[in-house]
Amino acid sequence: MKRRELVSEFRAAAPVRLDFAGGWTDVPPFSAREGGVVVNGCIDLAAHVELKLGGTLIRLVSEELGQELECADSGGLVLDGRLNLIKAALRMFPVQSACTLTTRSDAPPGSGLGSSGALDVALVAALTHARGERPSEREIAEQAWYLETVEAGIPGGKQDQFAAALGGFQRLSFRDPDVGIEPITLDPAFAAALERQTVLCYTGRSRVSGATIARVMAAYARDDRQVTGALRAMRDVADAMAEALRAADLARVAKGLGENWRLQQALDPEMRTPEMARLERALADAGALGGKAAGAGAGGAMFFVAGDDVRPAVAAAREAGATMLPLRWAATGVRAW
Repeated sequence: MKRRELVSEFRAAAPVRLDFAGGWTDVPPFSAREGGVVVNGCIDLAAHVELKLGGTLIRLVSEELGQELECADSGGLVLDGRLNLIKAALRMFPVQSACTLTTRSDAPPGSGLGSSGALDVALVAALTHARGERPSEREIAEQAWYLETVEAGIPGGKQDQFAAALGGFQRLSFRDPDVGIEPITLDPAFAAALERQTVLCYTGRSRVSGATIARVMAAYARDDRQVTGALRAMRDVADAMAEALRAADLARVAKGLGENWRLQQALDPEMRTPEMARLERALADAGALGGKAAGAGAGGAMFFVAGDDVRPAVAAAREAGATMLPLRWAATGVRAW
């Protein structure tokens, strides 16, 4: 009888998302005091994690950042600014003392597509799988958020982790520490039209930072009327967006994107970069119905709903210097094997 070899390689993948409306309202203290609502849909770009057990060292490789490091044991997993998220994951979910942990992302760095949240989710899924644990999608999302915000000390909300864990389209509600999950089922013909007419453009690395998040939420905490009003209005736009998606109303979806982006810019003066402004003008001239920044803003990607003929919008985006990214909806969330 042939001897069965022990599995020593584990992999996981989790999709990134487009946040259609309500982003920023999932971030504390707003999510704790008033409760937020976010509507998002996952796309077929993913964060990937590969774990190989064995060897003589702990080796960490981030292909998306072009960085790697080695340490003799877990004592070397000090959070010193180098690959902190991967280090924090191994500290939170230790496996064998020697291993190689490799990450890569289909999305460009700083795209605003929730790639760090997707990476959180993929890391948790791969490491728990290697440990023989089988957490639920909700548990993976919660652990992934804890990994990034607490263990790695990177502030943010929960929408990215829940989107990556669940997949599909979701209306997520936040009243810390609780998260409400409400899947949105799209009419198939509408889903196909929305996919075909959504133009996803990468303007360059995002300039948003923990300092930006802290600045916005500090303004909310001191009851800045402009920021507080914008966050409350964005929550309302998210509810309207969920209704528009369920009603298969492309015009209302596009209008909601534009309204959310207008409110988002009220949060911080650096939200809209010159590259983003140039892209917006180009797409508007090409007949786009509406669009917004992906994620927090201040660079990264933008997405727009174009007319029936998307070719003018695509040509205009390229002429404005943007890189086109592929877009297909991802019906399923994180996978580990």
